[in-house]
Amino acid sequence: MPPRPSPSRPPAPACTPPLVTTRGDRRTLEFAPGDIQSDMLLSDPTRLVLAYCRAIMCFALFVPRPRHIVLVGLGGGSLAKFCYRHFPAARISVLELRADVIALRAQFGVPADDARFTVIHADAAAWLGTAAACADVLVVDGFDASGLPPALGSARFYGDCRRALHDGGVLVANIFSYDPGYPRMVERLRLMFDDRVCRFDGVAGNNRILFAVKAAPGPGPGARRALRTQRWVARRNGSGNGWLNRMLVRALVAWLARAPHHN
Repeated sequence: MPPRPSPSRPPAPACTPPLVTTRGDRRTLEFAPGDIQSDMLLSDPTRLVLAYCRAIMCFALFVPRPRHIVLVGLGGGSLAKFCYRHFPAARISVLELRADVIALRAQFGVPADDARFTVIHADAAAWLGTAAACADVLVVDGFDASGLPPALGSARFYGDCRRALHDGGVLVANIFSYDPGYPRMVERLRLMFDDRVCRFDGVAGNNRILFAVKAAPGPGPGARRALRTQRWVARRNGSGNGWLNRMLVRALVAWLARAPHHN
């Protein structure tokens, strides 16, 4: 019997190669024609162009100074580049299943690996299954041409995500609102995170960005802050108004991009 593949070096999935398209100042990554996974401005490579990417950065309301950010899914590196630039005190680990996506990192200006930034060729479900209390922020944005793989929305996976977070850490889950499994995934998140789940209404179109906070009994100051934010957001899905939520997201991203303690 051949040896089982290591979680850090998975076999290459059978799928069509990703498409890179450049039109003027824009470069996109697509898994199928018209299915944009990442969008970059060549003139401003770290800018978050897509609304759902900006919405994901609301994790900074829960954990403003993360020590370790784990990103599931590299794509064109929009989130990775933004976090690398604007959270200089954080270590960033990116888990990507596809070697052909990793091979495109130079075309999208993804930084080279260094002491605080690493792209790991790994099956995220397997990698997180062996991780414990290693992250303050865990972003699950691992889509393929068919959408969110079932393994990244299972009860077991969400349980592993909870174990991978420090107390007061936050899981950010990007799920399509029209995914048939969406209601079940929300139920699993609520179960695994003791109902400490919330979202900002109307900030990312069909992408639902869910925030789940881990807190042990008698939480410390960081966890108490994250829980207060979660309760505030959960009461009205943010401000209670989609337009105001979108303004909040844009203001937060702009603040992160220029705040002195982030630069």
